[in-house]
Amino acid sequence: MIKLVEWTRLEPWRVARARTDRGETVIVKWMGPHADGRHAEAWRLCTEVAALRFLTEDLRVDLAPRVLAADISAGRVILQDLAPRVALDGLLRSDGIAAHAVRLEAFARARGELGALTAGQAGLYYRRRANLGQVDPEADRLGRVAGLREEGLSQAEALGVTISGAVEREFALALSELADPGPFLALSNGDPETNNVLVRADGPTDARLIDFEFAGFTHALHDAVCLHVPGPAWMWVSMPAQPGGSAPLPQVAETYRRALATGVPQAEDDRLYGVALAAACVAFALTRLSRLPALDGRPAGEDSRAQLVTTLEAAADTARAHRALPQLTGLCRRLAETLRSRWPDADVDIAALAPYTPRRR
Repeated sequence: MIKLVEWTRLEPWRVARARTDRGETVIVKWMGPHADGRHAEAWRLCTEVAALRFLTEDLRVDLAPRVLAADISAGRVILQDLAPRVALDGLLRSDGIAAHAVRLEAFARARGELGALTAGQAGLYYRRRANLGQVDPEADRLGRVAGLREEGLSQAEALGVTISGAVEREFALALSELADPGPFLALSNGDPETNNVLVRADGPTDARLIDFEFAGFTHALHDAVCLHVPGPAWMWVSMPAQPGGSAPLPQVAETYRRALATGVPQAEDDRLYGVALAAACVAFALTRLSRLPALDGRPAGEDSRAQLVTTLEAAADTARAHRALPQLTGLCRRLAETLRSRWPDADVDIAALAPYTPRRR
């Protein structure tokens, strides 16, 4: 039994740092309504507890906090405190990427290791998860592309962008690739962004992954998208050479790939990896395109418009770099060009920004 004697909430999350009667610090997390709205609070708590115990107890993997105690009925879990580690996104926002490039690389390595160490272990995880309540492995696997399977390319058509038969066929192939991961089926925490990784501000550059409420086994390359395409918090994430012609910043994308290949050797195959990565990046970009009606209603200059343009262009750049999905590459380019014309305020050179430039909130 863990007895708490002090409690400090870590705003704005439903998380607190507490001190026990033994003088140790722990993290207390409790459930509440979530903007995603797809899963109930109890479902999310069961998923987090199962995923963390699967990693730390079944696989003995040191990539995430240990569960010290959990009360599913009360909606609370007590976790290992990973301090003095802090969220990577906060460091990037405050200091810029040049100061923390090695920590970004550690983040990429941790994500790749998560895929490598959990590939082939879906049965073990779902047995543990089923002990806490009903779960649908197929829904986990298809969750990232379920909306696209249902809505297809409707937003592209709404923009007046012609969808050829060749585009439709390649789109179907891309979704099939993601829906049937084969050897790339691995555990994801469901939100692979820099706010969900803890690193040390100085000293060792080991990284720990957090927030497994939406964890599940899905295509591992979904976890690599954030290294190529800006997520909701960023305007740009590319890795150009540093000013003055010096050596380029660490190749975080290759760091991820090498780490993943230690457990999924198919990641070394340029064709297999390139098609899967391109499919994951394009699927992410087209999913973000579903925000079109909301962005149309926002005032000129609102940076979420330029961010959507960047997202489509980054997905196209990634696919082109891997010589994969030429039809979808062209589609993303046409969509970006159409949005630049539709929103003159978004017709800006985002690529000129420093990597990991944050969006204004």
